[in-house]
Amino acid sequence: MKKALITGVNGQDGSYLAEFLLRKGYEVHGIVRRASTFNTMRIDHIYRDPHDFDKDFVLHYGDLADGTGLRRILENVQPDEVYNLGAQSHVRVSFDQPEYTADIVGTGTLRLLEALRDSLTGNGKDVRFYQAGSSEMYGSTRPPQNENTPFHPRSPYAVGKVTAYWHSVNYRESYGMHICNGILFNHESERRGETFVTRKITRALGRIQIGLQDKLYLGNLDAKRDWGHASDYVEAMWLMLQHDQPDDYVVATGEAHSVRNFLEESFGLAGLDWEKYVHFDPRYVCPAEVDYLMGDPTKAKTVLGWQPKICFQELVRLMYVHDLDLARREKILQDYGNTTEINGSAPVDVAHV
Repeated sequence: MKKALITGVNGQDGSYLAEFLLRKGYEVHGIVRRASTFNTMRIDHIYRDPHDFDKDFVLHYGDLADGTGLRRILENVQPDEVYNLGAQSHVRVSFDQPEYTADIVGTGTLRLLEALRDSLTGNGKDVRFYQAGSSEMYGSTRPPQNENTPFHPRSPYAVGKVTAYWHSVNYRESYGMHICNGILFNHESERRGETFVTRKITRALGRIQIGLQDKLYLGNLDAKRDWGHASDYVEAMWLMLQHDQPDDYVVATGEAHSVRNFLEESFGLAGLDWEKYVHFDPRYVCPAEVDYLMGDPTKAKTVLGWQPKICFQELVRLMYVHDLDLARREKILQDYGNTTEINGSAPVDVAHV
């Protein structure tokens, strides 16, 4: 049985990857940050009490800011594969917290690589490492973007991801470590955080349709992104580490849609005119905007045999149906005087493409 270690296992990508690897027969270990409230709702459905079952899914407290803790986890788990998905991944927030973002996204990756290098020196095991890159690294370069496109990051988050990318390349070339960078373009799902623009739209739409909300505030509606489903993209992560030769890959659909397109598609499912509900708020415009990201996934398709399965329209539909159901349940609780929040939180007034 292979062992995998996932940082950020309780995030959108981490939860889908953990499910995927468990289906493959892996023993999965995940790192979560300690918090005073439960933050594991995306993985609760796959967690089993180790008192009653074999431990095929194990959680560890850890943080990319704590190199000593990372070393200890690696020594205890002895993984075959490490997937670094942990990050402060909110682009707009990265402008408000640039130092923290740089530390976790950039230096945090370096800490993990150093801990892994020390672990490999001690046990001589061949451990394969996946580093989660981002299309935001391309910033203002012209689409379509591929593995040879130069980076031009336009946010502290993107700068941190470029730093992590080059740390990973350097460790691969310097120490012969099996490291792959996955440059993933925007990937969404029903588990996307509610402060990201796609989920903010579908969450608000469900509440508008049920009568719980009448306005939605957004920023730049003309920004174009290459949107796929996160469940497709975690398969690409795994395929990279199964390949004998470590390399870097763009993972994308090859199609771009604007935020305005997303609004038209989602509100159209509800039979509503989005222009009657959506209002502009300059707070959601970044100091340096990224206008157009569209990936060229030719290499991933050719070398890895990867193909996205869920198209843009189906992605929007899945998110809309999920969030309409959440809104209905929220309405029932409200009608019966129960103010308990659904799915851990009510919509928050922040948006990120």
